[in-house]
Amino acid sequence: MAFTHTVGARRHVFADLHTLLARASPARSGDALAGIAAASEEERMAARMALADMPLAHCLSEAVIPYEEDEVTRLIVDSHDARAFAELASLTVGAFRDWLLRAETDTATLARVAPGITPEMAAAVSKLMRNQDLVAVARKCRVITSFRCTIGLPGRLSVRLQPNHPTDDARGIAASIVDGLLYGCGDATIGVNPAGDNLGTIVTLLKLIDDIRSRYEVPTQSCVLTHVTNTLRAMEQGAPVDLVFQSVAGSQAANEAFGISLALLDEARQAALSLRRGTVGHNVMYFETGQGSALSANAHHGVDQQTMEARAYAVARRFEPLLVNTVVGFIGPEYLYDGKQIIRAGLEDHFCGKLLGVPMGCDVCYTNHAEADQDDMDTLLTLFGVAGVNFIMGVPGADDIMLNYQSTSFHDALYLREVLGLRPAPEFEQWLQKMGIADAGGRLLEPGARQALLTMADTL
Repeated sequence: MAFTHTVGARRHVFADLHTLLARASPARSGDALAGIAAASEEERMAARMALADMPLAHCLSEAVIPYEEDEVTRLIVDSHDARAFAELASLTVGAFRDWLLRAETDTATLARVAPGITPEMAAAVSKLMRNQDLVAVARKCRVITSFRCTIGLPGRLSVRLQPNHPTDDARGIAASIVDGLLYGCGDATIGVNPAGDNLGTIVTLLKLIDDIRSRYEVPTQSCVLTHVTNTLRAMEQGAPVDLVFQSVAGSQAANEAFGISLALLDEARQAALSLRRGTVGHNVMYFETGQGSALSANAHHGVDQQTMEARAYAVARRFEPLLVNTVVGFIGPEYLYDGKQIIRAGLEDHFCGKLLGVPMGCDVCYTNHAEADQDDMDTLLTLFGVAGVNFIMGVPGADDIMLNYQSTSFHDALYLREVLGLRPAPEFEQWLQKMGIADAGGRLLEPGARQALLTMADTL
């Protein structure tokens, strides 16, 4: 189906849905690299006007990637909840935007309709929204998950403690973990990206994190961010696996480039559930995504990178994860050129994920060859706090010396909690108080008063 909109004497024609979505997207380097971006601001605005008039239900009748060719499309179509969609079925995309922004559209309403919203619907409406709209609606969405602590509650901000080391040195990783715990970080997970894929090292790292966690009775969950097949092998060896990690994307071909399928993810989830290691909940999956991953694998099917990212959240939603993390600026300026594009992409990802019912966090990050700096990240970090992000990253000094990119530090998490009155997950906050790291109000005590953990490093 073709879509048209006339600007003055010029008639703009968009051949199909994925062309319309691509032309309506805010400018970004990845879509230009793929040759699918709007050729001018006039064409971009014409596409948005045509998109605003499109019935929301059209996303159900035209697939951006054919059903027969793609298991992600089949997942989206086959799992669509028509009953949840019923109250939205008569809306255009523009009217859907207005409905989302109404005061009457509250948290309970958004949770009720989430199973009826497809990734393409979420992506389409995001293209009609200003940054403040993305923040305002995402703030109303609450997705709460749990394993050993509860993540996503109102007034709470969790942190993934990321103690990476370029040689997987156990003492270096342990020191970073202690440092993060002293700053109240780690309630989302203590998650290490291993420098290599050696199974013995992966098992050693899992045991290291679990030893620290169990010795000090930290109510959090551990994760080693290796390929899902390695985690399955580690479980077979009896390793203490809490969360199963995997990068996922929005097309079958892109997921195959990651070496995964929906069936493999289901196998891993069932294996982790069988361990019954959760105490307050049983969300056992941790997924990471990022705009540009499908394009970098030449598996985008001519679909814009933001719509492809939203489709990755349909994959995540299927497996009821504890955490989903958009690593927004990690792939580089070929996909998100500068701070402006990174900020916009991060807000889009958080909005689309939350709208679809996914527990979204964000690695507020950039690579050193991007036209971005830490001031841009401060802006995005603060916007995420206002928007109700479930979790952010905590990296020593904000500089990941293993992955070689810039992220957010333990101090950045402390800043965000302080200025917005946010607190850690409740179970983790109680532990911080018990250990003498935080006071009864959840605020960190002065370093000299934190006696319980000051000697921890010496005992590891």
